Amino acid sequence: IILCASIIFSLLALPQQAAARTGTIAPPRRRIGYAAVSCALAAFLLTLAWRVYLSRFPYLWRDHQTFSGVTFTEDNYVLPGLMIAAIALIVGSALALLNAFLERRLRLLLAAIALPIIIFVVAVILVPSYIQSFKVKPNELGRETPYIEHNIEATRRAFGLDRIEQRDFEAETATASFNLEGNRATLDNIRLWDWAALRDTLKQIQEIRTYYNFDDVDVDRYRVGGEMRQMMLAAREIDTEKLPEQSRNWINERLIYTHGYGVTMNTVNGFTPEGMPRFVLSNMPIESSVPEIKVTRPEIYFGQKTNTDVYVKTRQKEFNYPQGESNNLTTYEGTGGIPIGGAFRRLLIAWALDDLSKLPFSDDVTPESRVLMRRNIRERVRSLAPFLIYDDDPYIIVADDGRLHWMIDAYTESASYPYSRHHLAGNESVNYIRNSVKVLIDAYDGSVNFYVFDAQDPIISAYRATFPSLFKDASEMPQDLRAHVRYPETLIETQGQVYGLYHTQNPKVFFQREDVWSVASQVNTQNGKQQVQPLEPYFVLMQLPGEQVANEFVEILPFTPANRNNMIGWIAGRSDGAAYGSLIAYNFPKSRLIDGPLQIEARIDQNAQLSSQITLWSQQGSRVRRGNLLVIPLGRALLYVEPIYLQAERSPMPELRLVVVATQERLGYGSNFEEAMKSLFGEAAGAQVAQAKPDPSKPPDSTKTAEAPATPTLPQQDSQRLLNQALDDLEEYQRLTAQGKLGEAGQKLESAKRTLEEAKRQQKSP
Repeated sequence: IILCASIIFSLLALPQQAAARTGTIAPPRRRIGYAAVSCALAAFLLTLAWRVYLSRFPYLWRDHQTFSGVTFTEDNYVLPGLMIAAIALIVGSALALLNAFLERRLRLLLAAIALPIIIFVVAVILVPSYIQSFKVKPNELGRETPYIEHNIEATRRAFGLDRIEQRDFEAETATASFNLEGNRATLDNIRLWDWAALRDTLKQIQEIRTYYNFDDVDVDRYRVGGEMRQMMLAAREIDTEKLPEQSRNWINERLIYTHGYGVTMNTVNGFTPEGMPRFVLSNMPIESSVPEIKVTRPEIYFGQKTNTDVYVKTRQKEFNYPQGESNNLTTYEGTGGIPIGGAFRRLLIAWALDDLSKLPFSDDVTPESRVLMRRNIRERVRSLAPFLIYDDDPYIIVADDGRLHWMIDAYTESASYPYSRHHLAGNESVNYIRNSVKVLIDAYDGSVNFYVFDAQDPIISAYRATFPSLFKDASEMPQDLRAHVRYPETLIETQGQVYGLYHTQNPKVFFQREDVWSVASQVNTQNGKQQVQPLEPYFVLMQLPGEQVANEFVEILPFTPANRNNMIGWIAGRSDGAAYGSLIAYNFPKSRLIDGPLQIEARIDQNAQLSSQITLWSQQGSRVRRGNLLVIPLGRALLYVEPIYLQAERSPMPELRLVVVATQERLGYGSNFEEAMKSLFGEAAGAQVAQAKPDPSKPPDSTKTAEAPATPTLPQQDSQRLLNQALDDLEEYQRLTAQGKLGEAGQKLESAKRTLEEAKRQQKSP
């Protein structure tokens, strides 16, 4: 641009000025024109030299097919070549500048242009291409090993994997390895409610009115009766877009229907006899089944669905909740929002909110009224700190004083961390991430507080120095709210992606991709169809193997070898106390195979009685819905748990009908968790589950253990079919043994044994 402008200016403007001064045109015109062009070219080449010099730095975080960062060829040839090209451009700039004061101008101009081009082509393109093809490729591992080591070290550090603790996990199969008595707290809190199934159920039985909405279900822990219990919570928010069409007007949407109301809370494994959730908190007004948990301020003015601005403290009473044939009304009592004030202030607010046709003329809005704006909590925090990246899954908390708060995990990220490989974190491609900040938003008054949980992060340290009044120390968070801090889902998902490749620190193994892991997969039901999907991280209240803490809230993510279904290990993100934020990796022995979730799913599908029962339900016009399969570490072994729900074709309200539990060697099931454990481990295990502490969602005077509805009994002819199948297997066993095919014979014998066990279990069922 500078060069072109100089040429045009020199050829058009300067000759006329020279002619006016000298009375001659040609010599001054050429002299001044060449000088201007030479100076412009010098400036252009100098600018280009600076850009070429700066272009060296992105090589530090560039992703290659095998690893990221600078390669052997780039380090030894490309980067020096770029430096030489930058120097050549500086020399060319000097020649162009010199050309402005000498007579022989054309040769110097050509040299100023040609010299950098020739050097760039040779030093940056031709020589590195030759070296890469004929020197590096034949011995790529040997040449690139130091750079692979840099990449492994930097990537692990950038994603927090350098602090992960490695432990061995034997995954034994003996019944004693499960230590059922010592892990009773874990058994008491195994999640049988799939969050999506629970949300669909809540929509049917707890939304009450069409304009309420349960957008999400969160998992958290609360102390009840002196014991920590795992709970599932859902906020009942208002969605004015669902108001009847005739009710959608300015007064209703801005003055009356201003807030949601309350939350539901249920234990993760509590069911009524009809297969519905047993609630700790439910209904409107909110009812609590335990004295320790109460909601004193249930109104939700700030949430995930509150996308409209509203006016409160007006002459119109606000709708609070339905109450029989009438409605309970209320008036906002908080200090959130902006006062409307006088006429001029009201006009300014109306102009800012694009509400000039209504607000200035409304008699319902008084000077004491307040406008609540930016009520969507994601929009609210982004407007305060747009430089942070926010988790897509805020969760709601019931504080000890009964107020409702939202907590959002916030991240600092970068895409230019040297030698680190890029991965997706949510929708962002990053090669550095830290969960440095937790954000608390009061659901009633909208107050926002940012708490720094990773003071070692240099990015948040810089932001904090710039905005010192915005951030607070983690120690300043109220203790009752800090007890609900949890390991972020987006963070462990991202770390799981990275860990699958970067768990190994051996450059040779890394380069040859000999030990790549993937997040384990499971069978999930969506729209009535079964699909294989990666497991989402899930929270478990459990005692970690090797830890003395009896019960802690951890987030688990299992792994399998790439393109294989057997499990190879799992990582746990810790959430409680001083251990918050730490990661532990549990590695399985490589000398034997451990069943992964898909293999357990296959065993469920292949079970004759289960398959028959599921087919029977499907033929009766119902839809079978499989919940998330959870891999639960118990003692030195693994317990697999999958709930199976039943719902009518026309009613998306799933009810628990079966619980399937499995170990490496056996599979059991029942109408509830107690029956399933009894079928897997025997009467003693069922008794241990039955003797667990009472469900806190039951009335205080209730001591009877509630069970989900019994599984329908199979017809008698199915028992005969199983016996016939076992006889066929025994005949095959005898034939194969006589032929010397002992391996195949052993398989037939095991098949006969399993079939007989199923027939025996069926005869015992009522």
